[in-house]
Amino acid sequence: MPRYALLILPAFNRVYGESSIRLTRSELAVFSDRALEAEVLDSDERRIGGVPYVTFETTLPLSEHDVRLLSDLSSVYAVFALEGELLRPLEMRSRDRLSSDLITIQKYAGKTNEHFTKLLLNVTALAGDKGLADGLSVFDPLCGRGTTLNQALMYGYDAYGIDLDGKDFEAYTGFVKTWLRNKRLKHTAETVPVRRERALVGRRFNVSFGLSKEAVKAGDTQRLTVVNADTLKSREFFKPNSFDILATDAPYGVQHGSKGGAGLSRSPLELLGRAVPVWAELLRPGGAMGIAWNTYGGKSSDLAGILTDAGLEVQSYPDFEHWVDQAIVRDIIVARKPR
Repeated sequence: MPRYALLILPAFNRVYGESSIRLTRSELAVFSDRALEAEVLDSDERRIGGVPYVTFETTLPLSEHDVRLLSDLSSVYAVFALEGELLRPLEMRSRDRLSSDLITIQKYAGKTNEHFTKLLLNVTALAGDKGLADGLSVFDPLCGRGTTLNQALMYGYDAYGIDLDGKDFEAYTGFVKTWLRNKRLKHTAETVPVRRERALVGRRFNVSFGLSKEAVKAGDTQRLTVVNADTLKSREFFKPNSFDILATDAPYGVQHGSKGGAGLSRSPLELLGRAVPVWAELLRPGGAMGIAWNTYGGKSSDLAGILTDAGLEVQSYPDFEHWVDQAIVRDIIVARKPR
């Protein structure tokens, strides 16, 4: 059987790095089941030259298509064919089309690990009908300072988000405008008030950019839209059936919930119970929703019930649970919107 080895990227976060081998194996299983032409028979951790690798066997030699897909695994640094005791490098062709500092420059307390964000986006996309195709639209309904949105932009996707926190909105929009200017990308960027019956209900940040002036003239552009408003009111800002992917890291306390009425408890499940039906309307049929959450705040069976009640089909996925700190054990659940 053909054998291969994945060299894993070192993680700046030590705790996440300790989980990265196991998470990569789970991610690889999803790629095998949903996208690769060759089936991955088994995977394992192996040290080669004192360095940890994920090794695996396949039913068929990896095609160029397969290697390109594996180039986008969230923690992969290089892909090798194992030939006896030798490693033969395979040419990687990542989907990323922008400079990686779009993901790495921002540093702030509570930022989601970039490798994990990419993993969440990957496995969510692979649950949808289009998989990791070109030209997808991604929505993060709890977007914070835009880690998920930036990864979507890296893939060449259009990115949309909403978040209630005004400071996060200001920080992210300021970062994006500065980054676009520094990269000298042809773009337009504006922040406009959103009013309903003359009352201010939110702010919308709209960006359109291309990799060159020629690309913009040819219509090869990407869009980024971020709204500063309550996620429970997402339907007031975005049309139904607008997005191929919805991917988000749910908050561990309540900061995105409605401020009206009695408000919400600190349980993320209460927020998700109210928000998921709203978000599901925004997904296109055949699209997929992926949610990362703290398992101390609710059981996976409870979250699965919320998704099912919203008309979504929860996917049978491998284990993505991992320890973050004493108060957080994070996991992923993914569901598909039927056609």
